[in-house]
Amino acid sequence: MKSREGLLRLKRFQVEEKRRQLTQIETMILEFDRMSADLDSQIAFEEKKAGISDAEHFAYPTFAKAARQRRENLHGSIAELKDQMAAAEISLSEAEEDLNKAEMLDERDGGKAREAINLEREQHAIQLQRSMIG
Repeated sequence: MKSREGLLRLKRFQVEEKRRQLTQIETMILEFDRMSADLDSQIAFEEKKAGISDAEHFAYPTFAKAARQRRENLHGSIAELKDQMAAAEISLSEAEEDLNKAEMLDERDGGKAREAINLEREQHAIQLQRSMIG
């Protein structure tokens, strides 16, 4: 029984760890989205200040070019994180399924153990009654 309890603890830990990883990825995506929106604002401000919105124009602000590049890098990172998130969701689903199987197995075996204990108690009670009668 102790090894089964250890297995259940391990499975629960694995599920929680997968959930933490998924939450961490989701948080990073939200943070990168926020950073991208900030860069959008900075780019718009620089373009308005310079009066030039064409990134190919020779006088386009250098800061705006750099901000555009950072924003594109963030969009690439977000795409990679979304791929990681999809994989993490699958991994979490599999870990939860493994945990459910282990819990059902434990319940089934725990039920058998309880039945055996109850049967043993009944037999003991019958023996006590026989010894009191006889």
